[in-house]
Amino acid sequence: MTKRSLIRRATAAAAATTAALVLAACGGNDNDSGAAHNGHNSASPSASASAPVRQGDHNAADVTFAKGMIPHHQQAIEMADLAATRAESADVKKLADEIKKAQDPEIKTLSGWLTSWGEQVPAEGAGHGGHDMSGMMSAEEMKQLESSSGKAFDTAFLTMMVKHHEGAVAMAKTEQSDGTYQPAKDMAGAIITSQSAEIARMKTLLGTS
Repeated sequence: MTKRSLIRRATAAAAATTAALVLAACGGNDNDSGAAHNGHNSASPSASASAPVRQGDHNAADVTFAKGMIPHHQQAIEMADLAATRAESADVKKLADEIKKAQDPEIKTLSGWLTSWGEQVPAEGAGHGGHDMSGMMSAEEMKQLESSSGKAFDTAFLTMMVKHHEGAVAMAKTEQSDGTYQPAKDMAGAIITSQSAEIARMKTLLGTS
């Protein structure tokens, strides 16, 4: 209940037109027509901009996407960190570095959205495995990766990261079809594009390693 009212409050604050109408509605009866008239006037200039304001609203799918993608990205970064010291292939190290550079800022953006929506941000280290989430590595798989090095690590890393990326692409496609928050849908599109390209690269490396 409180969470819902928090979200409502945040939405109301975000939508200037809503705020104007709320003020008009609360304006008392003595100058009802004036308040209504002012309310109407203040809404008119932004009538054409009402579509973007609408896109600022978010739904449950947007929250699920953000809450899911944060630990998903965190785990990918954990996996990429291991590559720095364990990978033999320069290509694998380069790819791991690119994954970190792409996903770190996305975690910050996703966390910012959740905070602004009054939602709980998943704790650091939530990507430690054992999740049922799409493409997430189990704790055992993460241990297996940690204990390997050289060519064995390269193969394990690439195989797991392909699965991991495929999970992220599936989550991003769900966001694009079910979400309403435009920046989240835009990020989902970027994830699909970049991670699909990385999947193709990793499959090529797997074929040659």
